[in-house]
Amino acid sequence: MKVQLKSQKSWIEGLFNKRECAKIIPSSKEPHRCHGGCQVCQNLIRCCCGRLIGDHPGLDYGWPINPSPQEREDEEWSILNHTKPSPTDAFGTINFQDGDHTYHAKYIRISYDTTLELLMHLMIKEWQMELPKLVISVHGGIQNFKLPSKIKQVFGKGLVKAAETTGAWILTEGINTGASKHVGDALKAHASQHLRKICAVGIPPWGAIENQQDLIGKDVVCLYQTLINPMSKLTSLNSMHSHFIMVDDGTVGKYGNEMKLRRNLEDFISLQKIHTRMGQGVPVVGLVIEGGPNVILMVWEYVRSTPPVPVVVCEGTGRAADILAFTHKHTTDTEQISPQLKEEILEMIQKTFNLGHRQSNHVLYILMECMERRASITIFDAESEEQQDIDLAILTALLKGNL
Repeated sequence: MKVQLKSQKSWIEGLFNKRECAKIIPSSKEPHRCHGGCQVCQNLIRCCCGRLIGDHPGLDYGWPINPSPQEREDEEWSILNHTKPSPTDAFGTINFQDGDHTYHAKYIRISYDTTLELLMHLMIKEWQMELPKLVISVHGGIQNFKLPSKIKQVFGKGLVKAAETTGAWILTEGINTGASKHVGDALKAHASQHLRKICAVGIPPWGAIENQQDLIGKDVVCLYQTLINPMSKLTSLNSMHSHFIMVDDGTVGKYGNEMKLRRNLEDFISLQKIHTRMGQGVPVVGLVIEGGPNVILMVWEYVRSTPPVPVVVCEGTGRAADILAFTHKHTTDTEQISPQLKEEILEMIQKTFNLGHRQSNHVLYILMECMERRASITIFDAESEEQQDIDLAILTALLKGNL
């Protein structure tokens, strides 16, 4: 797709959108009768999009005093029907101050349904990113979790080495908690000052980012504050990422659509030819540390796609990663899983994720479907004496995927 560039980046506003709630539907089912602008509604009650009713500039709201039958019906808020796009108002360069050092990152706020051709054009042409030779997509929990020091060291060193030696892009949620923070820590501790800078692309939901106001501005250089209010449910950006694609679906504090865009972007990148004569696309590999049930679902998506995306699971990092590793080690391609083992895994799922019986069975079903494609899953055990480095595990997983 050809895009005619205009001067002063105005083409970005013309082609990229943000998304905002266009209809207030209160999440509270206990209406009180009030007039538009009522302070109780404005400051205490949230719309289904996640914002306070008072945080909808240009939209007035008051509970109807005599609601009609149509108004009494529960209208379900949805991104499709109740948000509207308008030109993006946040893109440029972020400066992160970290002690004496300032880190710079390119960023943009885009609608969740942005076309991938457009996004790739921005990354390659505007941001001057080199097309990667490999994409390492890191998945794990978004809440903070501790890694044993040996595992953290081996994971960090190996991830950076894999990216530096192959010219890979690393994709994460880009936030300053959980798996993304461990990736940021790895880049800070192990990235070489002499080799080319690693492209670490954070793809967070715009609505989950703290201090958004710092980022509003067109083609701006902004100073971003990573310190956040400890009571806040939002999260800050991780300063070690080089690029941020902030995915906006009009909601606040909710995750999900950024991951869909990320998966679609990975698929789109994999179709780009790095060797035109050989017709070879960009390989993608999933890397799992810790994580919740959604990470097991992501592994399922990877291994069942066509062609399958190889996944490296870091054993010993906790939760989803350890359940995947345990199940992989105790099952085979040929033998039927024993009822006792099934029960043991089900119990692990229930305890680890604090789920009920029905939900745990659903996760178990997804896990068993992953094991049907177990050849696409490589278990990396950092504690094992004979274990190779993680960069080799990533390359081995890719080779296995191509056999």
